[in-house]
Amino acid sequence: MQTQHVLITGGTGGLGLGVTPQILMAGAEVTIPFINESEVNRLRERLSAAELARTHFVKADLMQESSVAELVMGMQRVDVLIHLVGGFAMGPTHEFSEQDWIQMLDLNLRTAFLLCKHSLKRMRQHGYGRIVTVGSQGAVQPGGQLAAYCAAKAGVVALTQSIADETRGTNITANVVLPSIIDTPSNREAMGTEQVDQWVKPESLGQVIGFLASEAAQDIRGAAVPVYGSL
Repeated sequence: MQTQHVLITGGTGGLGLGVTPQILMAGAEVTIPFINESEVNRLRERLSAAELARTHFVKADLMQESSVAELVMGMQRVDVLIHLVGGFAMGPTHEFSEQDWIQMLDLNLRTAFLLCKHSLKRMRQHGYGRIVTVGSQGAVQPGGQLAAYCAAKAGVVALTQSIADETRGTNITANVVLPSIIDTPSNREAMGTEQVDQWVKPESLGQVIGFLASEAAQDIRGAAVPVYGSL
């Protein structure tokens, strides 16, 4: 198969630092949208010169459809979309602000919709595509004080599975992974490190994502894959 052109959103974040190098190791050409230049530099430090030559950083606002459309159209092809962007906030429902609720939906579900919509348009043009999104264990096992986050991630699962149904009979697949707590710096800061050995490592999740994004996963569509670590 020809070299895959892969769009990785959130590729410079805590999860992306584990996922992006693995996708590059498979020989892909990778496009990564960004806003914060410091996060780009953090990823650059982890990549070899050869990997950097296959990595393209594009400034883009994933909350704006026009920006997403420009990002996707600027790629030679979109063979794979790996959507890692998301956000987390918690609090009792009766105290949770409407603004924070909207922010959870925007960060997790709105961005997923916009990236999937415009990537799908490109994939349909050449009849091939792999879409991998990131839900959460909370999407299928909601917990208290996590209503907004769990609702948004449940929406990501439903969106992904709807796309999988829409693309039956094609060589386009859509699947979602459901991690528990991911071992990222931000999660360590927020939750401490008492059970960190039981959390999911970004590199481990990256291996699952990499498989779902590969030709080998052509017969897997609409799956919600639990990646819970030891929790």
